[in-house]
Amino acid sequence: MRLLYSLAWIAILPFALLHLLRRARKQPAYLKHWGERLGLAPKLDGRPVLWLHAVSAGETRAAAPLVRALQARHPDHAILLSHATPTGRATGRELFGAAVIQCYLPYDFPPLVRLFLQRTRPRLGVVMETEIWPNLYAACARRGIPLFLVNARLSEQSARGYRRFRALTAPALRSLAGIAAQTEADARRLVELGANDVQIAGNVKFDVTPAAATEARAQALREQFSGRFVFLAASTREGEEAMLLEALAGLDIPDLLIVLVPRHPQRFDAVAAWLERQQSPFVRRSAGQPVPPDTRVFLGDSMGELAAYYAAADLAYVGGSLLPLGGQNLIEAAAAGCPALIGPHTWNFSEATEQAVACGAALRVADVGELARELESLYRQPDVRRQMHAAGLRFAAANRGATERVMAMLERYC
Repeated sequence: MRLLYSLAWIAILPFALLHLLRRARKQPAYLKHWGERLGLAPKLDGRPVLWLHAVSAGETRAAAPLVRALQARHPDHAILLSHATPTGRATGRELFGAAVIQCYLPYDFPPLVRLFLQRTRPRLGVVMETEIWPNLYAACARRGIPLFLVNARLSEQSARGYRRFRALTAPALRSLAGIAAQTEADARRLVELGANDVQIAGNVKFDVTPAAATEARAQALREQFSGRFVFLAASTREGEEAMLLEALAGLDIPDLLIVLVPRHPQRFDAVAAWLERQQSPFVRRSAGQPVPPDTRVFLGDSMGELAAYYAAADLAYVGGSLLPLGGQNLIEAAAAGCPALIGPHTWNFSEATEQAVACGAALRVADVGELARELESLYRQPDVRRQMHAAGLRFAAANRGATERVMAMLERYC
């Protein structure tokens, strides 16, 4: 089966490069570093290499506690951080600067994978979340490179897709030196797919600490918001901004400021253009201007500031959950003590969401109409918001410690 999969890559590769060209229309950074996507990783400086793969921005931020733990315990090693998207690469540069070496992971075609491993020669590899690449996994096993799947999560929907290709995924999972799953349900699904050594370590995203500048940024945002009641729509996906603004238009909240922060930076300009077409007055974060009293919308078109937005908000909606998209991570909201509203579609983070709702840090709504009603209700109940704030902080604190459990697994091979 893996031979057929490898042969299929011969046909796929030209279309993969055309895909980069298409993506580059909205995000020109996709035109850069094509050699790395073909296995030409940057030459390293001779130090032993510890390699982590974080596909995009969310996985890169989640990897931060592990990167820092590895740097502290193995200062004589180089950290190689690979990505699949320019957004992930930019996030890694923002978080670590020159302290790590960055590149793109090559496509999963055997000659490209072999070239990547020959050039980087990692002593150990860590793949964040759930990226299963059969040829990469097999090549690491052949070379004796211990490879780990860390912070692994697998929804039932994703598991159904992988089951159709069990002949590929089962050998890949069995080749790993270890798997650290987020939850018991994730571990069970991975074992059902063929994994052997699966431990439940929790979610390392709970161990992510805000950047040192976060509080200063949050204070600057509060000043820009001029004391308004701030409703943050965080990590919104396409279509959600229109739903929210329509539903919130008639609310009796005179000082309401709606802060829209799209999930993907390539959508910043598209959302701004849509707001202009709607003739809806708004201020962009990138403009650095105060928000006039008669302006109800603020567009957060900046990267790396979501923690500051949560800290500056009175209430937040965690995006991707009103539409059937699986939801986004609500851990940053809880860590900032920001009361959260979440929609019905949260399979990407089902256990963390259920725990947050159960402890009172978040409220689940059935649709955008109920979200509008809860927003108006919570606006009039500051005591309830304070209780949700405290519950979020307790929830975040109670779930920390996954990084140490993952490090204990890795240290056997370091």
